[in-house]
Amino acid sequence: MVLASTNPNEPDLKEFEKVFRKYYEPLCRYAYSIVRDADEAEEIVQEFFYTFWVNRNRISIRLSLKSYLYRSIRNSTLRYLQHKNIEDQYRTQDYALNHVESPEQVIQGNEMAGIIDKTLKGLPERTRQIFLLNRINGLKYKEIADLLKISIKTVEADMGKALLELRLQLKRAGF
Repeated sequence: MVLASTNPNEPDLKEFEKVFRKYYEPLCRYAYSIVRDADEAEEIVQEFFYTFWVNRNRISIRLSLKSYLYRSIRNSTLRYLQHKNIEDQYRTQDYALNHVESPEQVIQGNEMAGIIDKTLKGLPERTRQIFLLNRINGLKYKEIADLLKISIKTVEADMGKALLELRLQLKRAGF
């Protein structure tokens, strides 16, 4: 095990603390980049380090410690997202079972979805892409700007155009 000290006077705990201090914050940032929730990211990393410490004598790291840590956090975040997805599906099913829409509500919802879809298809490609990255994928303006290699002001302007056009089309349709 990597944390086993070669010096009998220096216990595993000191090695563990060094690893923890060095990697805790970078691993939290990495976890956040995947789960997009700071509290959950910290929880995932803390849980990993706890498990890592408890199982330290059974863990055999063949590659670098850094690779092992990042791969473990990646796996933990993916398990978290899978679990969250299942919970969301159950909540959606529970809501659907307890919330029956009238035929008028269903028709109105379908009409609104059609107007939104048609409006989005009519937007310029970049404007549509910015809108979808923000509203569907949940990216912040800065993240979109970095991803598309454009300024934040351009993202703001295109979002404004998209929202204005959506409001206009929905108002015309009576929504």
